[in-house]
Amino acid sequence: MSGFSRRALLGGAGAGVVAAAAAGVAVGRSTADDHASMAGVVPFRGDRQAGITTAAQDRLHFASFDVITDSKADLVDMLQRWTAAAERMTRGEETVAGGAVDHGEYMPPADTGEALGLDASSLTLTIGFGPGLFGPSASDPTHTDRFGLADHRPAALVDLPKFAKDAIEPTRSFGDICVQACADDPQVAVHAIRNLARMGFGVVSVRWSQLGFGRTSSTTSSQQTPRNMFGFKDGTANIRADQTDVLNRWVWVDPADVPGKAAWMAGGSYLVARRIRMDIEPWDRANLSEQEAIVGRTKGVGAPLGMSNENDTPDFSVATGDGPVIARDAHVRLAHPDNLGGVQILRRGYNFTDGSDGFGHLDAGLFFIAYCRDPGKQFVPMQRALASKDAMMEYLTHNGSALFACPPGLGSGEWWGQRLFES
Repeated sequence: MSGFSRRALLGGAGAGVVAAAAAGVAVGRSTADDHASMAGVVPFRGDRQAGITTAAQDRLHFASFDVITDSKADLVDMLQRWTAAAERMTRGEETVAGGAVDHGEYMPPADTGEALGLDASSLTLTIGFGPGLFGPSASDPTHTDRFGLADHRPAALVDLPKFAKDAIEPTRSFGDICVQACADDPQVAVHAIRNLARMGFGVVSVRWSQLGFGRTSSTTSSQQTPRNMFGFKDGTANIRADQTDVLNRWVWVDPADVPGKAAWMAGGSYLVARRIRMDIEPWDRANLSEQEAIVGRTKGVGAPLGMSNENDTPDFSVATGDGPVIARDAHVRLAHPDNLGGVQILRRGYNFTDGSDGFGHLDAGLFFIAYCRDPGKQFVPMQRALASKDAMMEYLTHNGSALFACPPGLGSGEWWGQRLFES
């Protein structure tokens, strides 16, 4: 392994570093450094982008960017620099070697430094491209095809429709590029987004961002099901990383889905992001029986109503004299694949708490992230069913929404978006 580690001993007198800035590689250093610890390192390159089926980490920093330049060359240059920095940060290194302290005391540091001394913490960085990069979109209807990408836009990459009871705020929605940073240390995730935003100055600007904690889904069978802010287990029936056939059917884009110039998306996936505020105070005043009826599961064990264990298959036919045990408007019933024509999605959401709203109410809820092969055929019908019938909607407000196309993983020497911009 090579490169300057964030765990390096700092402050050595006479430390001399000559950095190859374009590549971000240390050429020389006179002090004794630790090399990057491989503990908690998730491979950056591979057939798929990390951060999709990767075991869900504990923390999230999600950022959506507007591209503010009309120069394709400047955008490509930034994506190349982002890729080099992202790969280093996922190894537990600075954005460039010695970037925090060794590039001269009269120069702005090339790394902000708040992750010095921290390891990689399983950091993953996942990039996606929004509809606005290809022309007019909900974020900016005045956009032109400024980068010559209109013919490269996949048919499925269209802005999500407005759903019943949506209260979408543009300042929490849309965007041309997204980066999802997941890590087991919040400071590592924040450091990654902060430095990419810094490096993108003049090319992109942050449109909105969201911090998350307490993952609300499990992507591997070894992880226990976490709980959402309503106190219920969330994502029990989520797709798992080892379910190859299910992933191929519902998550990964098939080459046949993206013919011609859209072929850069083959093997990728579409990311749906929804900021869902939960009305915590009214929920907390509802009795336990009402809460369980709304969800369709027990609050303690997480079993479907009428069953004993969390992973028991819900039986929607079981009824009493008062009606179905799992109510017709229960969340579990409406979101279950059996009631959606078999449709599934890969969930990867997080809880959030963003202080109070100025009226003494907690601004908290679920930052919902889902990956799917075709959002128009998977997420849209699911959300339409939930928005119009789900009893839980009385306690929810969807105020943020975005859709991004996440290309496949990178091969050796490739940079983010290369297949799109060079196809």
